[in-house]
Amino acid sequence: MPESNDTGRAETPVDAAVTVIGAGPVGLALTLDLARRGLAVRLVERDARRFEGSRAKGIQPRTLEVLDDLGLADAARAAGGAYPPMGLHLGPFTKAWRMHATAPETIGTPYPDVLLLPQYATTALLHDAVERLGVHVDFGARAVGITQDEQGCTVRLEDGRLLRSRYVVGADGGSSTVRRAAGIAFEGSTDETDRTILVDARVDGLSRDHWHIWPRPRGRSVAACPLPGPGNRFQIMIRIRPGDPADLTATALTALLRRRVGPSLTPRDISWSSVFRPNIRLAERYRDRRLLLCGDAAHVHTPAGAQGLNTGVQDAHNLGWKLQQVLAGADDALLDSYEHERRPVAAQVLGRSTELYEGLRRTRPGGLTRGPDEHQLGISYFGGPLAPAGAPRTATLRCGDRAPDAALPEDTGPARRLFDLYRGPHFTALAFGARAAVAVDRLDWPRTGVPLRRHTVLTHTTPRTPREAALLTAYGITEDTVLLIRPDGYVGHIGHPARTGDTADGRGASHECAGAARSAESAATPAGGVSPVQSPVNGLPTPDRYGVTAPPKSVVHPVRDQDGGDPAP
Repeated sequence: MPESNDTGRAETPVDAAVTVIGAGPVGLALTLDLARRGLAVRLVERDARRFEGSRAKGIQPRTLEVLDDLGLADAARAAGGAYPPMGLHLGPFTKAWRMHATAPETIGTPYPDVLLLPQYATTALLHDAVERLGVHVDFGARAVGITQDEQGCTVRLEDGRLLRSRYVVGADGGSSTVRRAAGIAFEGSTDETDRTILVDARVDGLSRDHWHIWPRPRGRSVAACPLPGPGNRFQIMIRIRPGDPADLTATALTALLRRRVGPSLTPRDISWSSVFRPNIRLAERYRDRRLLLCGDAAHVHTPAGAQGLNTGVQDAHNLGWKLQQVLAGADDALLDSYEHERRPVAAQVLGRSTELYEGLRRTRPGGLTRGPDEHQLGISYFGGPLAPAGAPRTATLRCGDRAPDAALPEDTGPARRLFDLYRGPHFTALAFGARAAVAVDRLDWPRTGVPLRRHTVLTHTTPRTPREAALLTAYGITEDTVLLIRPDGYVGHIGHPARTGDTADGRGASHECAGAARSAESAATPAGGVSPVQSPVNGLPTPDRYGVTAPPKSVVHPVRDQDGGDPAP
């Protein structure tokens, strides 16, 4: 087992804030998020080159929203394509149906459909973005030892190098070196009797208008999914039973497919092949002091429902801003909220993907249909350590819910939708109503850590146009309301200044903002303290809740005229 112990003092000077181990989509997404925040991050990968297989090829709507925040959604859609309908070949007949449902319009997303994007393309997009920010993947760098102390962590590489950083994040898959070094149990099972050969190859003469399925007796079905891009590339899936050989040579694969399907499925130019076994495991915890787990290092799933990669990328999106806060001086108890929020999601996804996999094994259309649950748009952290169940809410949103997209009242600038305001590594404060606008304008925010951007969306809460009505309805706004949107796109706080004794000139809102800035930092963390529900400053965003505390104001500035202009950016 790779060692993990406390040395009592730093072994070498810290040369990075975070070391990420594993340069798959999850490690790359986390590295990209940390790098755009201006943090010194190092990314190491044990393999000699970038992953070249199509393996995890379904990008769910919520993950597309994450890619939007990272500035990559348009590139992802350009590189990918729509999922083709399923085509079950039954003799001379083909039964066709659509596997993935479209998200309802009321959910508020610009990405209602699952995107077909091979893992090699997802990896390439993220890798290129990381490189543009000046972070280079250290390929062929295998971690063989990890130690940690009060100041940081040291990763020892196989070539003898020592990498010193404040934190280490393991995004290094199911056999995670980081998880083993931390001594974290990985509970679950692997079914060695259930195997599927995966092959990326060119197939000439096979139509690309279906995801082809050829059911065969005794669990020996074959499927072929057309991959986006030129060259007639397909991902071929071949189920094999216990005792069947798993020969991945081109000659053996060609012979096997000819026996199962016939000459219509002849693989050429094979670029990647692997043998998959259903692996269902969940880490006992996600953190051991300065060591954290992300993606498959924390949870592994069956491929059914296209959940594993998506869950991992969203892990990274949840963790990145919290690391920035802690590195800026916040209590590192904030990092405990990462596990509290994300581990229940992984547990739920494991159950759902296992259920879907059973349907996949039976090769029945009913078991090969995916609905809104797989989109991951309904994930909420409501009731968690950063989203108290008793906190204020709107008619449609609770603290911890995903913040939906909606068109802004007017197309007067580069931002036309709420997601345009949220995009980037910052908190976003939204004001609906005149009192809320004063409150947001006067909210103190520290100069270090994750920045805040402020926007007055409307200075009234009664709609005057259909567009305003749609926006107010989407966010459930019926009175003056302040919303704080977290950097990962979830509602961090909901407040109603008019309920807290605000005066007509806004001085009450200003006073409460100052009080919010003085709240104890512990109120934000799972360790305890005064919750925002109990606090006398209830109703306004509290930066301390997320691990930062602004200095108190000694002077209340005059109220700015709210009839003209927006709050300062």
